[in-house]
Amino acid sequence: MRSVSPSLHSPTSSPAWAAAVLHTAQEFLPTPLPVLEGRVPGGLQGTLYRNGPGRLERGGQRMGHWFDGDGAILAVRFAKGAATATYRYVQTAGYRAEEAAGRLLFGNYGMTPPGPLWTRFGKLPKNVANTSVLALGDRLLALWEAGLPHALDLETLETLGAENLHGLDGLPFSAHPKRDGCTGEIFNFGVSFGRSAVLNLYRCAADGTVRRRAAIPLEGIPLVHDFVLAGRYLVFLVNPVRIRALPLLLNLQSASDAFAWKPELGTQIWIFDRERLSLISRGEAEPWFQWHLGNGAETAAGEILLNLVRYPDFSTNQFLKEVATGCTTTRTTGTLWELRLDPQSAKVLGMSAVVERGCEFPTVAPKDVGQPWQHTYLTVHLPKAEEQGELFGAIARYDHTTDTLTVAAAGPRRYVVEPIFAPDPEHPTQGWLLTVVYDGDRHQSEVWIYTGDRLEAGPICRLGLPSIIPIGFHGTWRSAA
Repeated sequence: MRSVSPSLHSPTSSPAWAAAVLHTAQEFLPTPLPVLEGRVPGGLQGTLYRNGPGRLERGGQRMGHWFDGDGAILAVRFAKGAATATYRYVQTAGYRAEEAAGRLLFGNYGMTPPGPLWTRFGKLPKNVANTSVLALGDRLLALWEAGLPHALDLETLETLGAENLHGLDGLPFSAHPKRDGCTGEIFNFGVSFGRSAVLNLYRCAADGTVRRRAAIPLEGIPLVHDFVLAGRYLVFLVNPVRIRALPLLLNLQSASDAFAWKPELGTQIWIFDRERLSLISRGEAEPWFQWHLGNGAETAAGEILLNLVRYPDFSTNQFLKEVATGCTTTRTTGTLWELRLDPQSAKVLGMSAVVERGCEFPTVAPKDVGQPWQHTYLTVHLPKAEEQGELFGAIARYDHTTDTLTVAAAGPRRYVVEPIFAPDPEHPTQGWLLTVVYDGDRHQSEVWIYTGDRLEAGPICRLGLPSIIPIGFHGTWRSAA
């Protein structure tokens, strides 16, 4: 696996992606999208929803980390060979307060609240609702790491308010829920804080209603960002990052600055029963860091197989902080690994890198979540892009059966986001991959459609968006059916 490079030189000019990341997004009402190339497949019927920071500045004040930006939702609806898009900010209480004041009022993951020290005590961070989305039958949830989700109208993207899901009782509902590809059940977690952290587990019905909860004390306050559903199990990999609680609670440091890398702690492996949400086993492994896990499943041998994007340490956080400035100097690489576990002991049976090219945002087809799967979809770096401080310039498909990586490069000075698989309703094993592309030469955002099993052929359709969509994080597909 590649490791962190010592290169810390400053580029002579801002990279092309900076114009999109630093752009303050402008909302737009439902707008028909012009076809720039190809055609919209007739079988593509449904809506692509995407979430990400829409603005990283207010009143001349810049936010401290890429994770701090106010969430904005893009909805692209496909029907009868055409597409229409809507883009709106999530109207959280913090967003509305800062919009009225014309300045920043709150702290967040990468920044403390503005103002003198004595005004910061007890001030909670703003729920920015900027990380991911979950489409339910009657509403869309905009998700954030450390708070309640916000419900939005599926069609208009109007914000309906904070959502308690009939059972959260104010506890956080993280941004990486897993929807079982067979049953439709939804599993998620949230970490609540005190002297130590508590891992709150949730098993929800297909409509989002919380059916069962569990609370598991953790050691210290780790950074738990994601997990996998693997057949009968929920698996958490708790990396050796711990927060210094006192400066965070007193708002003397942001969460990002208060986290410390402690490799001597190793990586903890927690395996839970998905039905009872009870702990089955706990183990330890060597230290590494991951933001995202891709998928998990039970094997025929009774083992747990999962994959993740693994980093050698926590320097990825510094890189993401620098992205918010439009100029990065930290160099770090995440690569795709497979991990095999004994569910009864949480012992590592095997771990190996399968894609050693820099990559992130692993996804699978909706039907494959928690089940054996063949393809993982990723964003990947172009050659030498990491050394130049670039963001991802290609999407890819990794075939676990043949151990092959198929890459679809967007082209020079073009940047992609997490690919989302949209299944073909007439052929469930087939479908399309959707991504949003920023063209740095034309200062234009587009929606690109690929045939899922023919990425190497390039996009079969390119659609123009009416304004710039800042590069964001996660999305989902909701079928029209």
